[in-house]
Amino acid sequence: MSESGSTGRVASLLTPRRLALPALLAAVAVLLVAWFGFSPRLGAASRPDRISITTDSGAHSFSVEWAVTEAEREQGLMFRQSMPADHGMVFDFDVDSPVYFWMKNTPLPLDMVFITSDGTIVRIEQNAEPYSERNIPSGAPVRYVLEINGGVAKRIGAKPGDRVNLH
Repeated sequence: MSESGSTGRVASLLTPRRLALPALLAAVAVLLVAWFGFSPRLGAASRPDRISITTDSGAHSFSVEWAVTEAEREQGLMFRQSMPADHGMVFDFDVDSPVYFWMKNTPLPLDMVFITSDGTIVRIEQNAEPYSERNIPSGAPVRYVLEINGGVAKRIGAKPGDRVNLH
């Protein structure tokens, strides 16, 4: 096929009539996202700045950062020298699945709270050793992992079966 034949074929596929429906659908999708905050992933509006863990001793509130992209999850709390007592980071994996964590390049001892998509704590790794490359398994499929300062989970009495309000 000649150069002009190729160009003619591409041009004919891009006629205004053939682009009208996809353009209309794209415009509707943009409006829905803007109007309802709709997104296949949790939108920023669905990721609160504060979450709470409900234990036998009551509700305990934490300010949080969210790690939702692969790059954010890989970085996590590495290289942080300190963190406020009521602060943490939530790792969101979109679906429940087994996950493994480690403490490479992380100087802070951390508690890792493994949480299912319905907010149930299934496991807590307490005082994970700083800088360790030991794999820390979730022990069950989870959607979220909350990292908080080491010793906080014990202090508030958090245990498997307790609930985390992530919304």
